[in-house]
Amino acid sequence: MTLVKFQGNKNRGVDSWVNDFFNPVFNDSFLSDRFISRVPAVNVAETNEAYHIELAAPGLEKGDFKINVDGDVLTISGEKKSETTDGNKKYSKREYSYTSFTRSFTLPDSIDHNRIDANYKDGVLKVDIAKKEEAKVASRLIEVK
Repeated sequence: MTLVKFQGNKNRGVDSWVNDFFNPVFNDSFLSDRFISRVPAVNVAETNEAYHIELAAPGLEKGDFKINVDGDVLTISGEKKSETTDGNKKYSKREYSYTSFTRSFTLPDSIDHNRIDANYKDGVLKVDIAKKEEAKVASRLIEVK
């Protein structure tokens, strides 16, 4: 059996006109850049000593982030504004860029609120949340009798 790509209706007059009309509208970078929600992807991991959050946020700088702990909720937010201007030009179109996001995480009782560190490098924000000493699980070998 041979697979053949479906070419659609042979009478393409109306189809062609509709595609030619709507494709530029829906494929425009204006729509894709401004109306798509941009929530950074997050990885959350746990070790015996701490919880680790990695948040992918390329294009931002350290100063664009705000990290807040309120009770048992850790909130990471970011905001970046940019504007291109040139005083020597008369613009018929000028675009601004604005990006913001907020991610919140419920923290367990086992964390040490005084030992939360954050580092931003190569587009990834890393937040390390240490566990309290009593919450760390000691590893030991159990003898089978």
